[in-house]
Amino acid sequence: MMFAAGSTETALAFVEIGALALGLALLSRLAGRLGITAVPLYLIAGLAFGEGGLARLDVSEDFAALAAEIGVLLLLFTLGLEYSDVELRNGLQTGVPPGLTDMALNALPGVAAGLLLGWHWLAAVLLGGVTWISSSGIISKSLGDLSRLGNRETPSVLNLLVFEDLAMAVYLPVVAALIVGGTLLATLTSVGVALLTVTLILLAALRFGRRLSRLLLTDSDEALLLGVFGVTLLVAGIAQLFDVSGAIGAFLIGLALSGKVEKRAEQLISPLRDLFAGTFFLFFTFNINPADMPPVILPALALAVVGIVTKFVTGWYAAGRLGVGRKGRVRAGTMLIARGEFSIVIAALGAGLADGSELGAVAAGYVLITAVAGPLITKFADNLADIGSSRKASVGQTVPAAGTNQRRPAAAAT
Repeated sequence: MMFAAGSTETALAFVEIGALALGLALLSRLAGRLGITAVPLYLIAGLAFGEGGLARLDVSEDFAALAAEIGVLLLLFTLGLEYSDVELRNGLQTGVPPGLTDMALNALPGVAAGLLLGWHWLAAVLLGGVTWISSSGIISKSLGDLSRLGNRETPSVLNLLVFEDLAMAVYLPVVAALIVGGTLLATLTSVGVALLTVTLILLAALRFGRRLSRLLLTDSDEALLLGVFGVTLLVAGIAQLFDVSGAIGAFLIGLALSGKVEKRAEQLISPLRDLFAGTFFLFFTFNINPADMPPVILPALALAVVGIVTKFVTGWYAAGRLGVGRKGRVRAGTMLIARGEFSIVIAALGAGLADGSELGAVAAGYVLITAVAGPLITKFADNLADIGSSRKASVGQTVPAAGTNQRRPAAAAT
């Protein structure tokens, strides 16, 4: 027999993973009944059953970490499937002003807060990164759950996410080199290698995407699923070897696929994505001890309030540049609120600094608040837009019709 009797450790692992999957299924069903994305429920569950929670779920850390990483990659891969190469080119050409606005509005409050708390300037810069970067994983999950991938404002959101992910290719090597205390030459070398890697993957995706699609095309669903899954992980792994986010590599592979392969890959990969993505969001808060939260809750809450406002302004501005109407601009602004995986990675870089423990606690509280609040607020974005319109009407201002500034038919535009 392949599985010998008496393997208690293996049996317990099966029980834990099975209970985990059933728990995620129940939370997903509850979210469906409430009409919201399941992400906030996954995050709260991770807090409840993680370190210092109500009960500790002792799932293998190696399994949890790997499953969570795969979840992020598959989320970004499926996001790339919704984004054509033409849209990416337009996004890179038109997304710089919103991207720079995003950086200024959202990074500077974090830097200022770190300095006001009396931290070293490098810890403050890291906190600026934490408050800047939106969560591609949470946002892509929310876009799918709320059926907004085809909305008029969605390209403006995706443009900003691409800009942020590409900016991380520069930011992460720079701050990592500064923390280590390397020479200027070593820092410049790390940044140069990261930028070259991103550029090569991007050019390859744009130039050879159709050829890759033809190579992967087959009548066998099994072969197509394994081929797409393998290529996505392979490119993401190569990217990370050169200090580039694997999420960028996964996104660009999804972008490169087209035609029949694109449509079939989305159908085949979606169940696998949902499984691993649920694991990612659960274990995102799994290692946050609730007992560490009270001392930093006020700074984290204040930063979160500021971050919600500044991301809303960023999304409103970015969608407005594409001629999107009021409701779409509100949806774009609320969609960008959630921070997540990159923020935690940035905070972890500063763990060895003198202010590292405080940075980690503030970052965890900040991410948890925005990651839960973001999907909930964006669920009711249309209601917020209607409230704003009603207030304008009450003071005698003219309210435009819902579809007047949309280019699509009214049913699809809102």
